[in-house]
Amino acid sequence: MADPSSYRPAPGQIPDSPGVYKFRDEHRRVIYVGKAKSLRQRLANYFQPLVNLHPRTATMVTTAASVEWTVVSTEVEALQLEYSWIKEYDPRFNVKYRDDKSYPYLAVTLNEEFPRVQVLRGHKKKGVRYFGPYAHAWAIRETVDLMLRVFPVRTCSAGVFRNAAAAGRPCLLGYIGKCSAPCVGRVTPEEHRELAEDFCDFMAGRTGTYIRRLEKGMAEAAEEMEYEKAARLRDDIEALRRAMEKSAVVLADATDADLVALAEDELEAAVQIFHVRGGRVRGQRGWVTDKVEAVDTAGLVEHALQQLYGEESGDAVPKEVLVPALPEDAEAVAQWLSGRRGSQVSLRIPQRGDKKDLMATVARNAQQALVLHKTKRAGDLTTRSRALEEIAEALDLDSAPLRIECFDVSHLQGEDVVASMVVFEDGLPRKSEYRRFQIKSFEGQDDVRSMHEVIGRRFRRYLAEKERTGEWGEDGEVAVDEAGDEGRPKRFAYPPQLVVVDGGQPQVAAARRALDELGIDDIAVCGLAKRLEEVWLPGEDDPVVLPRSSEGLYLLQRVRDTAHDFAIRYQRSKRTKRLRSSPLDDVPGLGDTRKQALIKHFGSVKRLRQATIEQICEVPGFGRKTAEAVAVALARATPAAPAVNTATGEIMEDDGDGTA
Repeated sequence: MADPSSYRPAPGQIPDSPGVYKFRDEHRRVIYVGKAKSLRQRLANYFQPLVNLHPRTATMVTTAASVEWTVVSTEVEALQLEYSWIKEYDPRFNVKYRDDKSYPYLAVTLNEEFPRVQVLRGHKKKGVRYFGPYAHAWAIRETVDLMLRVFPVRTCSAGVFRNAAAAGRPCLLGYIGKCSAPCVGRVTPEEHRELAEDFCDFMAGRTGTYIRRLEKGMAEAAEEMEYEKAARLRDDIEALRRAMEKSAVVLADATDADLVALAEDELEAAVQIFHVRGGRVRGQRGWVTDKVEAVDTAGLVEHALQQLYGEESGDAVPKEVLVPALPEDAEAVAQWLSGRRGSQVSLRIPQRGDKKDLMATVARNAQQALVLHKTKRAGDLTTRSRALEEIAEALDLDSAPLRIECFDVSHLQGEDVVASMVVFEDGLPRKSEYRRFQIKSFEGQDDVRSMHEVIGRRFRRYLAEKERTGEWGEDGEVAVDEAGDEGRPKRFAYPPQLVVVDGGQPQVAAARRALDELGIDDIAVCGLAKRLEEVWLPGEDDPVVLPRSSEGLYLLQRVRDTAHDFAIRYQRSKRTKRLRSSPLDDVPGLGDTRKQALIKHFGSVKRLRQATIEQICEVPGFGRKTAEAVAVALARATPAAPAVNTATGEIMEDDGDGTA
């Protein structure tokens, strides 16, 4: 635990101007990012006596080992830089919202020559227009089915589109009028794109224009006694109205707004967003978060807006954003939103009327979401904290192991030996930092030597990254490497507080020996044996036995089982690849490039098998010795293959008795 006074900047060193600041821990990892109108005033708040700080803030400043800042011109620039750094560094003490479920979107791929309408989940892609999110995928499909009658945009996959184009026949939707069949040239690319853009305009809320246009066309067709056309237009109008009815009317026509509401307690907060376009609720979304930093409602609102609009632009940002509390820098946030939209955005608290009533509905949804989340995770946050404290107490650690790395070795009868490394931070898996290792072969099934190798490789990388990124200088400057770049640590640069190995005394001793050989003595090691779930420590003759009801034991089991499953999957994938491999894989020193050169030269493996050694030598990069090895490997891999005379390159005839 660091003393904040040990890294407090000197008086007058901090500028009195807008900027963004970063707190780093002893390993140079960014643990908190913040912004301020005045860096001097804001940072001074962190260096008060610890008793005056919020407990979460006190935890952060005692975990940190240094602070640095960047001066900017305006508060809007500070907001943009803060968002960028939070996305880049993922600091553990910043609020991080996460979706409470995976929401489907209605997407139109305007980045393709023939745009496609489809249902998508996950990360958004450039050039794709999104509508939603929706609560259920079936709700999107029902809406699309109604609208394709009026806007017959392509909905098929790329494979179906290519097959239809090659066959010269459209799919079923083309025959029944729910696709304009661009695959067979019924419409030009320009006409199809216009249909897709009209579809997007309708979904964005501009519905009145199309309804009036169809009504006018229906009246004209009736006057000219084109009754079939009038009937078709009447049905189109009815289909669009049914599609519109699926979205509840909540506000006046032409109202485009997002309503953001919060429900929170001391530990967690839930956010709900209603997307209103054209006066109708077009989508709903929810987030939950642990309140790892000392933040009030206004601060939560600001973080939510950054999360919601940080990667959005254009129509995705509405004209009006309604919130329960204005951020501290409301004017700067509104200016930032306006910049992302390209026009003025109003950020305000609804005071009366329909918008205030709808905000109350959104707030009720947020409260229900928080209750549901707490029900699902009953006591989870407290449980994880208790688990880490129990582990620290059982293993006699100085502090709770906030980062745990677990290693497991897997093989099949000594073949395809691999190892896995999984990472848990604050009791939760950090999947982006999982790693896999290939282990060199040993005689017999030597799990102990394999464990020694993988621990040594992982922490040699740690020492190398630590040396590359440099240390703090005496003047508080970051050491710069020979290339002139400030060292930015990679994930291997962050050491765990605890290393867990899957195994008992031998594996634990091997792991400890590997760390001692590297001169690392500040990382704890333990092993979890499967048979009795005993915890083994280095140099101890007796295991530590945790109660079966212990939350600490449950967390260690989860970490160990995750590493085991990760290693098993990797080992099985390697075994599958080996079983499907080419006989050329057995040729020493023959890499993928020369394998491909062989196949390209002869055209197929069959022709390569029929080639003589002299013919193989004609391939660039192949000498006599390698050519002989290739011929022998192919001969061995071919059932009942005739023998090859490696001296002459000739095929030896079989005498009929099984010998050549």
